[in-house]
Amino acid sequence: MTDLVPDIAGRDIAQLVVSVVSAFLVGMEKYTNTPEGSRKFLFGSERTFAFIALLGFVLLKANPFIPFAYTTGLFVIAAFLLVYFFRTTGSGDYYGITTIIIALLVYTFPLMVQIFPIWFSLLIITAVIVLVEIKDKIKEFSQKIYADDFMTLAKFVVLSGVILPLVPDREIIPGIPVSPYKLWLAIVAISAISYLSYILKKFVFPKAGLMLTAVLGGLYSSTATTFILARKSKEKTEAAPHYAAAILSATVLMFLRVYILIVIFNPTLGVNLLPYFIFLFLTSAVVTFFIYRSASKEPSEQAAELNKSNPLELRVALIFGVLYILFSVMTKYTIQYFGHQGLNVLSIIVGLTDIDPFLLNMFQGKDVNVPATMICAATMQAIGSNNILKMIYALILGDKAIRKYVLIGFGIIALSNIAVIFFFV
Repeated sequence: MTDLVPDIAGRDIAQLVVSVVSAFLVGMEKYTNTPEGSRKFLFGSERTFAFIALLGFVLLKANPFIPFAYTTGLFVIAAFLLVYFFRTTGSGDYYGITTIIIALLVYTFPLMVQIFPIWFSLLIITAVIVLVEIKDKIKEFSQKIYADDFMTLAKFVVLSGVILPLVPDREIIPGIPVSPYKLWLAIVAISAISYLSYILKKFVFPKAGLMLTAVLGGLYSSTATTFILARKSKEKTEAAPHYAAAILSATVLMFLRVYILIVIFNPTLGVNLLPYFIFLFLTSAVVTFFIYRSASKEPSEQAAELNKSNPLELRVALIFGVLYILFSVMTKYTIQYFGHQGLNVLSIIVGLTDIDPFLLNMFQGKDVNVPATMICAATMQAIGSNNILKMIYALILGDKAIRKYVLIGFGIIALSNIAVIFFFV
């Protein structure tokens, strides 16, 4: 008879405790998150889930001695759940199959803690508890999502997960180091950063204040953010320092965005440029902070226009692709016929347009015989030129009250930028 009794070890006791306690917590969460008037339609109470886990544990341990004991128990539980399903459906008071799925998952808790490491089992159990707890939050989130958001997500998945692995890595134009793969990788990188900013602004910080809106906009496009905030500053002239600080904060995040792209496409260059980007980032951040602190209170309104732009419009991607190829050709022949001085002039001119295609071409141009110091100088010159363009936008489009702060802020950033450029020229 003793041969039929399973040996009980400390691990078995731990598995029993984890299974039953976890099931009880799941039951409590499910019971608590069910409206009081609907609790009579639940599959049992808090203790029911603990009993299901306990039954699963006992039958699992008995399985070596009673063949198919655990599987039979699963079918029995499923049969009771099926009865529950038809009963609630027939009465017109059916509230979904979540309870049925949870009950089946709880029955598998003893099996999970036996075949998986304890940390992985607890991870799955925690995921079940959290999903039960955030039911209302998930509903609120789903109500904020529109059809356009699903299309945006689908576009990003297609861009990064479907098209990118399929495009060839061969030169489009002989002698020009641009391949469809490099071109599409650049589009995906820019889209990923822009999409992250879009998601944060729309779903995580939908009621973000002026400064946070500007920071998130800077991850998307500091130039577009400057354009919008400068125009909106005319609506709140008494908050001039805050609007000026918001415009500058978009430039602070521009330094971060550009450096992220450098690290992605040219890690070696990223190591070389790290001290300079830290210097520029901190300098611009400190200037922005002091200008922000010079005002008494923050305006209550938000720059909501920044939330309307879709970062994955195909038209924008096509324009980016055309500019990327154009700047690749221009960079190649500028270096070939005009040398370093020609690239310096080109980088300054590019700063008056969209600098991302030019910079990404420079970061990926490993096949072009361009010294690292030359790439660094061109990068800093393009950034400096683009900052001057944003300053001009802010001065022309913004209210007169922000001009003093804009000149001070961008002036200090420009001087810092020039100081960095002298290290490379």
